[in-house]
Amino acid sequence: MKPMYKRILLKLSGESLAGEGGHGIDFDTVLKICEPIKELNDMGVQVAIVVGGGNFWRGRSSGKMDRTRADHMGMMATVINALGVADALEQLGVVVRVQTAISMQAFAEPYIRNKAVRHLEKGRVVVFGCGTGNPFFSTDTAASLRAAEIDADIIFKATMVDGVYDSDPKTNKDARKYDRVSFYDVLNKDLKVMDSTAASLCKDNHIPILVFSIDKPQNIVSAVCGENIGTLVE
Repeated sequence: MKPMYKRILLKLSGESLAGEGGHGIDFDTVLKICEPIKELNDMGVQVAIVVGGGNFWRGRSSGKMDRTRADHMGMMATVINALGVADALEQLGVVVRVQTAISMQAFAEPYIRNKAVRHLEKGRVVVFGCGTGNPFFSTDTAASLRAAEIDADIIFKATMVDGVYDSDPKTNKDARKYDRVSFYDVLNKDLKVMDSTAASLCKDNHIPILVFSIDKPQNIVSAVCGENIGTLVE
């Protein structure tokens, strides 16, 4: 297979790292997800990764807690996941760097755009933690922002569902899956691809998004090589 893209931004949800336990990190699951990332790296594809933190903490679901502080806790959760993904990649022989939007110099580089691009050009995988570094912004928005900053060709959003539907497939057995959908429809029909801030940022910067299931991690390679999986938002 031949990759269609030179530089990609892979968005991994925190839940995808939890395995069947549904919480925390299942390292065997993380290794399975990282194996196709190594395959892409061996092909010469430049891979940047943004990780969520929902397997540990969700700021917007924190109830009575102050939202800013709850989001700060969520940023910490993404760093735990970033370090876990980095460790799995290193065990597979991939050179990787973790960069965080909030300074944590004891175990990660601060996010510097030019340095991140240089790592990618040298064949290193870069994992971004802490989201945007600001409360009230999701890790989907962080993925859109980082993709724009590093001039990624596309965002691959690996989720727990196999694409974008016109309604929730978990509650509506007649939900219809889209093969392609426009940003206009995503925003105006409130399709649950990502939050409106993230979708608008991608729309304004002409960055397509492919949404697909991470249930089979090899889908990552299939998607990069242009196979017809998931839903393309453009």
